[in-house]
Amino acid sequence: MKQLYATWRMSYIEAPKPKSGGCIFCDFPAEHRDEQHFILHRGKTCFVIMNLYPYTAGHVMVIPFRHTNVYESLTDEEALEMHQLTSHVVTVLKRVMRPDGFNMGINLGEPAGAGVAGHLHRHIVPRWAGDNNFMPVLADTRVLSDAVENTYRRLRGAWDIHDEK
Repeated sequence: MKQLYATWRMSYIEAPKPKSGGCIFCDFPAEHRDEQHFILHRGKTCFVIMNLYPYTAGHVMVIPFRHTNVYESLTDEEALEMHQLTSHVVTVLKRVMRPDGFNMGINLGEPAGAGVAGHLHRHIVPRWAGDNNFMPVLADTRVLSDAVENTYRRLRGAWDIHDEK
């Protein structure tokens, strides 16, 4: 039997966990180290960040700066900007990565699958025909076609050219 390794998982397992009461979605923007944290864009009320442990290459999240896990507490301004940034992410991903489709969603609460349950965030996951094969099902391994660092550079380089509509 052949052995397949997902060595990137160890960095996730060993990564320092947020201090009690800490939140990476609050801490990362506050540190102003956007490239190191893969923050693609800062808006007025929300920001866009690459998922460091993606489901597929190009997995991006749109997150309000304000710490909340209550969807209905979003202000009109936050909800609108979240929607506008999601639309922009889709445009950039289509231009740069040419996916065949997308999964988008918000997991509210730990039982719903939220990895960071205290701070709501929308996932935008590009998908390609045939990208989900036997690997996650049988080998508990995801195969990513591109490193997060490389995908970040590609998407960041295309971010500001969206206004050509």
